[in-house]
Amino acid sequence: MSAPLDIDGATAPPRSNGELVFAEPWEGRAFGMAVSLYEAGAFTWPDFRAALIARIADREAAAAPEEPYSYYRLWLAALEDVLVELRAVTADEVTARARALARRPPGHDHTHPH
Repeated sequence: MSAPLDIDGATAPPRSNGELVFAEPWEGRAFGMAVSLYEAGAFTWPDFRAALIARIADREAAAAPEEPYSYYRLWLAALEDVLVELRAVTADEVTARARALARRPPGHDHTHPH
């Protein structure tokens, strides 16, 4: 079973020539994590989609957004919202983990050929 991804509309993932587009490795991981959890039955796709729509609407309603638009930041935030709602994690756990990851140096988990 695969996630029923919207082809059009505000919740559709970025695509180029029909293929999903990820600007950074973490974006693909966040996407894959959400789809894998959905496929495992952790949540329904309508619940995730509603969380994503809410995040997009909040972003659009902000008079002066703090960061440039990032679809996958909103995607990840929606996933966090769904998992907190399910009590799979707490909001404090999400915040603590995000802070820990933010302290890691750029490129910490990527190997580069020399």
